[in-house]
Amino acid sequence: MIELVSDLGGGKTTFTRGLVHGAKSVDAVSSPSFTISKVYQAQHFDIHHFDLYRLSEPGIIADELAEVLGDPHVVTVVEWGAIVRHVLPERRLTITIEPTSENGRRLSCRYPESLAYLLKGVA
Repeated sequence: MIELVSDLGGGKTTFTRGLVHGAKSVDAVSSPSFTISKVYQAQHFDIHHFDLYRLSEPGIIADELAEVLGDPHVVTVVEWGAIVRHVLPERRLTITIEPTSENGRRLSCRYPESLAYLLKGVA
């Protein structure tokens, strides 16, 4: 489970596009702001991408999210996850994206030690 945190237009969907491409998916990635979720098929797993920006309450999306979080063949990416904080697992990778200049971004990661292997070799 990957939680993406940044301001509006901060690069969350661009990050997801890179993740989907790196997973060898040929699916086109776009922001699910209006549809709330999208699924991308990669070679060895699916990527479920949730953008919860427009939600005022979690409703049924919290149930859908909880369902996919339990699937070992799914990588889940959540933008604007504060509204479903109660559903998000403690064991997750949280990536905060901050602007450094007009086109630059700084990524910082927070994760439990059990997920450190995911970032091994990343500078």
